[in-house]
Amino acid sequence: MASTHQPFAAALARPVPRYTSYPTALQFTPAITDRDHARWLSSVPADAALSLYLHVPYCAQLCWYCGCHTRVASRYSSVARYGAALRTEIRGVAARLGARRRVTQIHWGGGTPTVLQPADFTALAETVGSSFEVASDAEIAVEIDPRTLTDEMVHALAATGTNRVSFGVQDFDPRVQAAINRLQPYAMTELAIARLRGAGVRSVNLDLVYGLPLQTVDSLRDTVERVIELQPDRIALFGYAHVPWMKPHQRLINEQDLPGPADRWALASQAAALLTGAGYLAIGIDHFAKPDDPLARAAAAGLLRRNFQGYTTDTAECLIGFGASAISRLPQGYAQNDADVAGWQRRIESGRLATARGVRLTTDDRLRADIIERLMCDLSVDLRAVTARHGSAATGFTLPPELGEAIRLGIATVDDLVVRIAANARPLARIAAAAFDSYRAGGRQSAAV
Repeated sequence: MASTHQPFAAALARPVPRYTSYPTALQFTPAITDRDHARWLSSVPADAALSLYLHVPYCAQLCWYCGCHTRVASRYSSVARYGAALRTEIRGVAARLGARRRVTQIHWGGGTPTVLQPADFTALAETVGSSFEVASDAEIAVEIDPRTLTDEMVHALAATGTNRVSFGVQDFDPRVQAAINRLQPYAMTELAIARLRGAGVRSVNLDLVYGLPLQTVDSLRDTVERVIELQPDRIALFGYAHVPWMKPHQRLINEQDLPGPADRWALASQAAALLTGAGYLAIGIDHFAKPDDPLARAAAAGLLRRNFQGYTTDTAECLIGFGASAISRLPQGYAQNDADVAGWQRRIESGRLATARGVRLTTDDRLRADIIERLMCDLSVDLRAVTARHGSAATGFTLPPELGEAIRLGIATVDDLVVRIAANARPLARIAAAAFDSYRAGGRQSAAV
C-alpha cells in the first residue's frame, strides 16, 4: 500500500500516550478517594468557570474498533436507571461546589448520548440548567450516532440548546464498515446532518479513523472526498488504537486485515493532504477546521487547549465529569469515577461520590503538563516562557536528554530552548512530548501513528 521510504519509519510503531491529560490515566491510583474529591470540589474558587462532561456508556450496537467505556443496552430500563442516577450525581456535585456555578462548556459523550429517550435527555439537560448557571454563549456539544437518530431526538437536541454535534463516520467503505461491525451508509449520515442543521444546530464535527481493517488509501480517499462534500466545520482524523488487552471485543477484528505502520502513515498523510487542500486548517496533530471555526481561531491565537475530549476551545479552570468512568480535572488533581456502571450506580444512589481513583498534582506535574499541552496544541513550546510562568517551581529544570531521540529522528528541533515539531512530523508530536513525561515507564500504549 505504501512505501517505507519515508523519514520516520523507525518511529511509527512506537507506543506513546495520547496526552489528553498529564499525568496520564496510567498514573491514576485508588489513593485518591471520594473524600479527596469532595474536598477538592468544596475548595473550587467561587469565580472559577466550569466545563461539564456527561458520560453515557450505552450504545445500540457494539462497534468492534471502539476503545471507549461503553456497553450495549439490552433493555432501556437500564439506560433509564442510569439517567436517573446521573441526575442525582449532578445535583450532588453541584451541592458540594456550592451556589450555582457558571458553566461555559458542556460535552455529552459516550457511548451514545442519544441512546437516551428524548424525555430523559431533556430531563438531564434541565437538571444541569437548574444546578448550574449555564452561560448564554456556552458551547453545548453532543456525540451522535446517525443510525439511531430520531426526529424526536433532533427536536430535543435543538430545544435544549445543543449548538455543536459530532458524528462518528470512521470510513464510508462498506467492506471496512462490515469489518468493524458498523454499517452506516453515506446517505444516512448526510440526512442526519441535514436534519440537525435544519433544526438550528449549525456546528458539525465528523470523526474519521485511519488504520482500520481492510482500509486502503483508495477507500479512505473516497471517504475523505465524500466528507468534504458534507462541509463539516471540524474533522477529527484519529488513528485506530488496536488494544485488545484493554478492549477484548477488538479481538473480533482480524489482525491480518490491519494496515501496518507504513501503511497507516500513508493513510494519515493522504487524508491530511486532502483536507488541507480543501481549505481546512490543520489543528494540533489530528484535527482540521474551517478557518472561521472557533477551534481554528483559538489555534491561531495560541489559545488551543487539550483535554479528554481532544482539542478544544475550553478555557474553564475546572472540568467536572459525570457518569461511570468520567474524569474530573480540578486544581488539586484528577479524580475518576468508577468505570463499572453497577459500582458507579451503587455509590451515587447511596448519596456518595463515585470516585474510584485519581492523582494529586505536584508542582513538577503542573510544569510538565504545561509544556506537553503547548507542544500538542501549538507544535512548539518556548521553555523559557513556560518555566517563567511557573516561577520557583521550575528552578533547575533542564532540557530532557530523551528529547535527543526525537531530534535525531527529525521529529523536533531545538533552538535557544524553543522546541518545534517539524512540519512533516505533525502526527508524531507525541513522541517529542513524551520526552518531558517523567512517568514514561510502565503501561501498554497504542502506536504513535
